[in-house]
Amino acid sequence: MAAGPQAGGPGAEWELLTLRGLSMTDERAAEFIGTLVIHRAGSAEPVEQVTVRVKRSALEELSATLQRVLKRSTEFKR
Repeated sequence: MAAGPQAGGPGAEWELLTLRGLSMTDERAAEFIGTLVIHRAGSAEPVEQVTVRVKRSALEELSATLQRVLKRSTEFKR
């Protein structure tokens, strides 16, 4: 029987808890910086925080994808 990935090992699964403190880094709002709050799925280890820098185009793509997924979701109600 093959075992799944170990927490913290190669292929470990992370659970995204939130994106905190997202703010623009320049007056054109071309890039943003924030903190991903994550946790290793199935692990007793504490939550970790990772500072990330994100381009506006990536946020726009992510926004469109999330809106599409949530619109198809049965739990999402407007």
